[in-house]
Amino acid sequence: MAVPAAAMLAVGFWGLRRGGMWRDEAVTYQVARRTVPQIWRLLHDVDAVHGLYYLLMHVVLGADPGHPGEVVLRLPSVCAAAVTAGLVGALGARLARPRVGLWAGLLYAVNPLVGHYAQEGRSYALVAAGATGATLLFVRAVREEGRRAWWWYGTVLAVTCWLHEFAVLLLLAHAGTLALARASGRVWRGWCCAAGGVALSLLPMVVVSRGQSAQVAWLREPDVETAQELLRQYLGPTGGVYWTCLALGLLGLTRWAGRRGEVSLAAVALPLAVLPPVALMLASQLTPLYVDRYVLYALAGAPLLVALGADRVAGLLGRLWSRAAATTPRAPLLTLAGVLAVLLSVAHQIPLLRADRVAGTRPDDLGAVAAAVARTLRPGDPVLFLPAHARGAELAYPADFKATRDVALAEPGPESGTLYGREVGEATLRRRLAGADEVWAVMEKYALVSGYRPRLPTERAKFAVLNQQFVLREEMVIDRVALRLYVRPLRMGAEESGLHGR
Repeated sequence: MAVPAAAMLAVGFWGLRRGGMWRDEAVTYQVARRTVPQIWRLLHDVDAVHGLYYLLMHVVLGADPGHPGEVVLRLPSVCAAAVTAGLVGALGARLARPRVGLWAGLLYAVNPLVGHYAQEGRSYALVAAGATGATLLFVRAVREEGRRAWWWYGTVLAVTCWLHEFAVLLLLAHAGTLALARASGRVWRGWCCAAGGVALSLLPMVVVSRGQSAQVAWLREPDVETAQELLRQYLGPTGGVYWTCLALGLLGLTRWAGRRGEVSLAAVALPLAVLPPVALMLASQLTPLYVDRYVLYALAGAPLLVALGADRVAGLLGRLWSRAAATTPRAPLLTLAGVLAVLLSVAHQIPLLRADRVAGTRPDDLGAVAAAVARTLRPGDPVLFLPAHARGAELAYPADFKATRDVALAEPGPESGTLYGREVGEATLRRRLAGADEVWAVMEKYALVSGYRPRLPTERAKFAVLNQQFVLREEMVIDRVALRLYVRPLRMGAEESGLHGR
């Protein structure tokens, strides 16, 4: 539907130039700007789950012959979120009535979590668009029971799963819908064929990504608080919006039953909102895999239920009005009342939406780090990155590091098939630093914590050389990154003597 899509575009473009890329966006940026063979080589070792997205972004960033910036990087996510809002509206209109679709699409568009990922150069907004589109095709296939309809459904869902493999959990939601609808055996067989095709197409990615599981070793087991937080993100973080939407959503559940074999809106929305995140949370009790963005697509079920509950309230109010005034209220007035209610929810959440568009609200701001380097360092200054992935600021903003000398780098990422490049050995590192009187270190803050011990020998050598041969002279901290100047004691002493002599 056009109105929710336009609203989502407005929310997405608001504050899109919020500031520099954060770490995950910087990975997208630097990988997508490599050649296709270089991207293909990288995916054999890391980030296979994002391979299709990187290839898509390679085309997007390549369309800008100059130096594409943050806006171009985030633009596909904004457009995808707008498409999703329109598809949510189409689901509501198709399975209930137009005003339900309008309200659901608008609720999706103004959700702060949706707005957050609509402005990120990552795949999650695109996955949500694909999943919602697949759900609409699923509804069509159930009603038509045609082989061609199931083929389109399976194709769209398979492509979506290649954007992120956890989209495969959407199959659980659709199986739940068929169970609630008491679908016929013929419908089940059509769905099973499509689902089997999706699963088979995804096997190569599953095999490769299992070997890259160390990338998510930082995740922790979700608990009850995690589930409660996700529910708040679905319905609205602020108290008044949350409790109102929760009540309307529960009211919407009272309308899930339909005739045997008939798919109702509640039978689609409830499994969509519940089953993918619950399944991932349960699986994460064995191997932690859960992050809210991995199941962002499931959020589409919540506004559908809320809008369905609001439609029931509108119907009750309409009947009461008819009895009291002996006239039937016009449908456009009820529709407008629902739109005004959505606008009221936006007013409650404006502080959250505005705060999310301020520079520095993400975990880090590599643009700010790079700007500090450009202001502070001189041409030829040696730089160490501790650990190696702190090099992300240089890869995202190479112009700000152009005059510096990366002491530990042996082979850049594109040539080595790695994200952050291959570094020299311990002996070579010590030799390169032997003639340096000072060195700048770009360090993650957690690396400064007492007791931190890197696993790799080169990383340990960096710390050993800095602590044994240099002393800290200056430091500035930007979000989660510290920029430190280390100077050899002899030079520092000479400078201090010069000052005293003057």
